[in-house]
Amino acid sequence: MTERHTLHEDPRSGNCYKIKLTAALLEVPLEARQYDILQGETRTPEFLNNINRNGRIPVLHIDGDHGQRFLPESNAACWYLASGSHLIPDDRFAQADMLRWMFFEQYNHEPNVATLRFWLSIVGEANLTDQQRSQIMAKRVAGCDALRLMDERLANSTWMAGDRVTLADIALFPYTHVAESGGFGLEDYPNICVWIERVKTLTNFIPMGE
Repeated sequence: MTERHTLHEDPRSGNCYKIKLTAALLEVPLEARQYDILQGETRTPEFLNNINRNGRIPVLHIDGDHGQRFLPESNAACWYLASGSHLIPDDRFAQADMLRWMFFEQYNHEPNVATLRFWLSIVGEANLTDQQRSQIMAKRVAGCDALRLMDERLANSTWMAGDRVTLADIALFPYTHVAESGGFGLEDYPNICVWIERVKTLTNFIPMGE
């Protein structure tokens, strides 16, 4: 039986986009079911009981020989779709280096760059809590540090891990290329700007939101 893949997503989410981009680059058919997280659509009893007890998206729904399976966490879903493909290096160290940047994306990059984008351009600063406003400066400093590390890496490397595009690039691209909507100036990171345009030239590339 051929697997059928459905992505439970909010199209505004970079974490959802990275899965869609992985599927597009690999020409893997991917259906989508959309939710509005601002309306609490991932916190309903139906979603919690049937899709993800953690109440979060993205979730990759896999329908195949093993029945109905649900895989939360964006980078895990990307790995699943890309297993055995050119997006995962063959070399053991290169694989580990790729994973290093994927972990970096979730621990250093996404909590700061993505959070400020969400707060400022989707939620709206006027709608933030006092606690959220108090965190803006710290997240901006940490986000700039993450972007600086990426820029330094790309000063001497065409791609984030190894000599070809990997899941490390796919994981970091979504929230990096829209970082300006979170108040980050990408002009301060020239190597990132070149890399962003390079990613956009990949065969089967799709823009965010599609």
